[in-house]
Amino acid sequence: MGRSSVEAIETKEMDYRSLSSSEHQQAPYMHKVGVPPKQNLFDEFKTTVKETLFADDPLRPFKDQPRSRKFVLGLQTVFPILDWGKSYNVSKFRGDLIAGLTIASLCIPQDIGYSKLANLAPQYGLYSSFVPPLVYAFMGSSRDIAIGPVAVVSLLLGSLLSNEIDPTTNPIEYRRLAFTATFFAGITQATLGILRLGFLIDFLSHAAVVGFMGGAAITIALQQLKGFLGIKKFTKKTDIISVMTSVWHSAQQGWNWPTILIGAIFLTFLLLAKYAGKKHKKLFWIPAVAPLISVILSTFFVYITHAEKQGVEIVRHIEKGINPPSVREIYFTGDYLLKGLRIGIVAGMIALTEAVAIGRTFASTKDYQLDGNKEMVALGTMNVVGSMTSCYVTTGSFSRSAVNYMAGCQTAVSNIVMSVVVFLTLLFITPLFEYTPNAILSAIIISAVIGLVDYEATILIWKIDKFDFVACMGAFFGVVFASVEIGLLIAVSISFAKILLQVTRPRTAILGKIPRTNVYRNIQQYPEATQVPGVLIVRVDSAIYFSNSNYMRERILRWLMDEDEQLESVNQPKIQFLIVDMSPVTDIDTSGIHAFEELHRSLHKREVQLVLSNPGRTVIDKLHASDFVSQIGEDKIFLTVADAVLTCSSKSPEEVV
Repeated sequence: MGRSSVEAIETKEMDYRSLSSSEHQQAPYMHKVGVPPKQNLFDEFKTTVKETLFADDPLRPFKDQPRSRKFVLGLQTVFPILDWGKSYNVSKFRGDLIAGLTIASLCIPQDIGYSKLANLAPQYGLYSSFVPPLVYAFMGSSRDIAIGPVAVVSLLLGSLLSNEIDPTTNPIEYRRLAFTATFFAGITQATLGILRLGFLIDFLSHAAVVGFMGGAAITIALQQLKGFLGIKKFTKKTDIISVMTSVWHSAQQGWNWPTILIGAIFLTFLLLAKYAGKKHKKLFWIPAVAPLISVILSTFFVYITHAEKQGVEIVRHIEKGINPPSVREIYFTGDYLLKGLRIGIVAGMIALTEAVAIGRTFASTKDYQLDGNKEMVALGTMNVVGSMTSCYVTTGSFSRSAVNYMAGCQTAVSNIVMSVVVFLTLLFITPLFEYTPNAILSAIIISAVIGLVDYEATILIWKIDKFDFVACMGAFFGVVFASVEIGLLIAVSISFAKILLQVTRPRTAILGKIPRTNVYRNIQQYPEATQVPGVLIVRVDSAIYFSNSNYMRERILRWLMDEDEQLESVNQPKIQFLIVDMSPVTDIDTSGIHAFEELHRSLHKREVQLVLSNPGRTVIDKLHASDFVSQIGEDKIFLTVADAVLTCSSKSPEEVV
């Protein structure tokens, strides 16, 4: 540092001494840090449990109510339809009827395609849009979610199940394992809701979900090349290298050009319909009915031309009739029980994450409250019931929910309307899908999953947080280049790594005084803020626990050493007071207090006094309980940084020693 730096420091010191002198003459009032009254162990435990698991106070409506009213409220809590159903009218039904018919036209062709992603027969996709939506309509709290199979969960389930059982050689055992996984997915979801542990799904960060969904969309689209190109022999692996290698080898044997022609024509039509609906909001119904129109036209074309004789693969047979019971097909014993449990937990968590995210989005748009724990119980119950009625894992579909919202749905009755349409389809219309070409199903799936690649969100993540971007890309490339399971593992691992990094390496900052105020802020954020001569003010921006206490102590000492070296280089006196701003410190444990004791001893050897500013209720209570306050002295704890600085700056060096 040069002469100008020395002069600047001297000027700041003179200004501050002048200011502190005038403030000292005024003898301002300094309020002491309050010590909270002692709370017994039971009350403290009760408060902690309430804030952790019952922050929304779900029992508030039951207070001061007669027993009969409490019973009614209990039923309405489990079945929200009993609450909003009282005000249901013809006007609302009109909106729900139109929305239900619209999403039904979208879901029927999608369900047939998504069942293939799960390696199940087409009728199981339709089954899954019949029973689960009915259950959700009675128990769900969202007015806008459209329930049914979704692409990502179908792919995930198909991938995990195929690792255990080959669906081609053992279709019955594969189907039984699918029902078992669905059962345990529902149990997982309902358990999280009943125990009010919904916050666990938040451990999968938004960035990781964006990357995982984008990677899954690419993987799903690549898987559709088999049906789109008319390839006979196709790899069972999902990574991009294996898929493209399989496509290349099949090209040498020749693709089926009639299949490609059908797929290309209708994929173009679907994309144009999607573009029209996005460009003009009033035309939302066009992309909604486009898949069904495509299925009808392509099926009619294949039927009249007998294109199946030219090598065009068709659906052939969809079993007629409603869902058969499948309770006896679920594995409750044997080797497949634990496998079904493991797959069900993974699929259930992903399905839950997607559904709650969709529900919160539309609830925020329409300005109503969505109870996340009720949603989990509803989703879990519908999957448990679904597993017993030949359904696989279902959840909220973003594309259908968006169409449902745009079509003017008012309540969950739109799900009932959709379910009735699917019911009629299963009873009467399924034979008409016999000549539906697989290429059109592939085109429908490709057009549906394109929207899952959210490049705008990815760019925003890059701008906001680079670590989040790493999580996003890690999940994306894990799914695309390895497998869905690896991508999911990477997404969860990076999300946890970020949490651990933030917990173990909390941010710290040196504070300075903003000119013409008594406010002290981070000198990196406010370069004009001036440091107080002889005083180092450090702020810890985190709770202090065993995981970060040693880092906090070492970082503060490093700040002190760096500051002393800088002052020594310009022949200025060393730091005499270290003020730790405790305002952001929400809690401290025994390791944290022990770290402060070690810091106090280290500072004492350096002839530096430790001063604390504004410790919170929990922190000051624990500092008193540990007798740390008596070690540093009650006169070293202040309500504000300004009070601490004023007191410290008024002391002479002799008083400090």
